[in-house]
Amino acid sequence: MWGTPLVILLCGGGLFFMVYSGFAPFRYFKHALHILTGKYDDPDAPGDINHFEALSSALSATIGMGNISGVAVAITVGGPGAVFWMWVSAFFGIATKFFTCTLSIMYRGEDSAGDIQGGTMYLIREGLGGSWKPLAYLFSLAGIFGALPVFQANQMTQILRDVIYVPNGWVTDQAHFWGDLITGIGIFAIVSIVIFGGIKRIGKVASRMVPFMVLLYLGCVLVILGIHIDVIPHYLALIVTDAFSAKAAMGGAVGALIVTGFKRAAFSNEAGIGTATMAHGAAKTKEPVREGLVAMLGPAIDTLLVCTLTAMAILVTGVWKAGGENGIALTASAFSEALGIFGPTLLVISVSVFAFSTLFTYSYYGSKCLGFLAGAENQKYYNYLYVASIVFGSVVSINAVINLIDGMFAVMAIPTMVGALMLAPKVKRAAKDYFKRIPTFEEYETKMFR
Repeated sequence: MWGTPLVILLCGGGLFFMVYSGFAPFRYFKHALHILTGKYDDPDAPGDINHFEALSSALSATIGMGNISGVAVAITVGGPGAVFWMWVSAFFGIATKFFTCTLSIMYRGEDSAGDIQGGTMYLIREGLGGSWKPLAYLFSLAGIFGALPVFQANQMTQILRDVIYVPNGWVTDQAHFWGDLITGIGIFAIVSIVIFGGIKRIGKVASRMVPFMVLLYLGCVLVILGIHIDVIPHYLALIVTDAFSAKAAMGGAVGALIVTGFKRAAFSNEAGIGTATMAHGAAKTKEPVREGLVAMLGPAIDTLLVCTLTAMAILVTGVWKAGGENGIALTASAFSEALGIFGPTLLVISVSVFAFSTLFTYSYYGSKCLGFLAGAENQKYYNYLYVASIVFGSVVSINAVINLIDGMFAVMAIPTMVGALMLAPKVKRAAKDYFKRIPTFEEYETKMFR
């Protein structure tokens, strides 16, 4: 699935959105921050959560294990150059998020219970019409499986095993099934408490967890980079040069390296995949462009900031050269090398918050997909499949879960990008109208603060 055509669709589509919008996501970055702070919140607008909670919910899904172990997987498979192509994907992803999430508000539709919903499946149904419904069904079917928390559960189980269980002699590297199973059951219990409360509870929890988890993790990584500050320029240069040579990995196959970078970036920031359209589609607003501006901040925070810092921590410590380790184990080695005995413990805390925040939000995505296919009255049953898969993900191999999620994300990207490209003129017209009115908003704001 992750061949050249899909990479062209995501990368080419993002480039088209950026140019077609006149680079609006960058020109109105400051205004997006004003929206995020709540200056334009309208409690009477349709939707379930405010702008900040919508972005927090989306970020709680994107800033997760993809930023910690996903980056490690990219470097293990593709070398330092894979990070460069993650940057390229995120740059275009900013524009993609702007278009797709603007459409998620513009073409919200009613579910079978009469409630207003947003997301790729609704923007296709409402924006493109009934003849395009098969694309909406395809997205929803892939979303049911793509939103399963198997990767997060797998990597959280692994870090607990490597840092706590094995060193204390509770399990061994060879015999750890029962320890993993118990961990899976514990995660199952905690996640169940939150997700059965719906998007409002998820939004409240996410808005508190996301700032904490970002500050904690970034603080640890910045200490690591401070310790190895002398080699940072070398590795930044290596990321760029290796991106076009791929000599360090993949036998010089630059095309395969580009695919690796885009695949891991898509798993991290989800731009063009369509999951975030469901979180942003629940925002309280009557201005679609406003939510698109908030949504575009996601790839910048997620990939350009958090993923880059993770990659640099792995590279500057030199642990990536040893080989043999993959996913969370590689990041744990980087923390241990730089921070000593405290490193793995701090990583466990960060991983726990990252993983749980993602686990909470993904359940909302999957339930909305099931609700679209089988009716809103049946979407509650998805949570039972969801929590059961946590236990499954805790005991299977990382390769199995990566293949499942990557495949489903690839399928989801096709309807999302096709729908957004076809409806792009609608977004451009709405954006042109909205940006004309920004001086009015800013003038009103100035009077309010005098």
